[in-house]
Amino acid sequence: MKTIIIDDNGPAIDVLAEKLKKYDDIQIVGTATNGTIGLNLAKEVCPDLVFLDVELPDMSGVEFLEQLNIILPEHCNAVMYTGHPQYMLPAFRNNAFDYLLKPIDDSELEKIIHRIHSAKNKQAEQPYSDGIIKQKNDNKLLFYTNSVDFRLVHIRDIGLFQYNHEIRVWEVVIAGRKTPIRLKRSVNNETLLGIDERFIQVSQRYVININYLLEVNDNKCQFYPPFDKIDYVKVGRLFRKKLIERFCSL
Repeated sequence: MKTIIIDDNGPAIDVLAEKLKKYDDIQIVGTATNGTIGLNLAKEVCPDLVFLDVELPDMSGVEFLEQLNIILPEHCNAVMYTGHPQYMLPAFRNNAFDYLLKPIDDSELEKIIHRIHSAKNKQAEQPYSDGIIKQKNDNKLLFYTNSVDFRLVHIRDIGLFQYNHEIRVWEVVIAGRKTPIRLKRSVNNETLLGIDERFIQVSQRYVININYLLEVNDNKCQFYPPFDKIDYVKVGRLFRKKLIERFCSL
């Protein structure tokens, strides 16, 4: 899970980051010391998890949550952490996932991480809520593009998924179609990666079908036909190692 920490206290960031190292699936992709920088960071990296201090120099943690809900609707979980328990109710009213008191108790942190995993597992078991339904034969996907419109797509025809930052939705690029299909706003990268093992994330913006990957040249993915005209998919530094491991195992 891509994680960011927002706290105006540098040593507090270091303490939390050290505690999170024990969780293999948590990857700290950035930190910020005020709300403005934190919101810009959230827009850039689209985190799955945010640890947020209640009292920031330029805004309160509750105000930050209000903005985060606009930037990343139904995308990430926010955990408020502070030494002031009186902010608990406003935090939950603004969709905070959980509340962690300082100084951080290791057992409480572990419980929160466990709850986050459980919530994500339940989400994966409810494909209708994400607008993607996997058919019984495991070879076709029904994509709901909004509340009423849908399209049936064979998995082998999917070249990649790309995140459109302008409208903040994921899109799917399929063979034989000139324009990508926009997916529901509730779809996130973990939803896409959970569809099938052939899909792997190569940057913050792209999830590719690795069966079509021919090579990586000058840090750009080159694909087999019918996706050989695509030349804009770059490999992110944080994703390179995993991509190489998967590619070599084919």
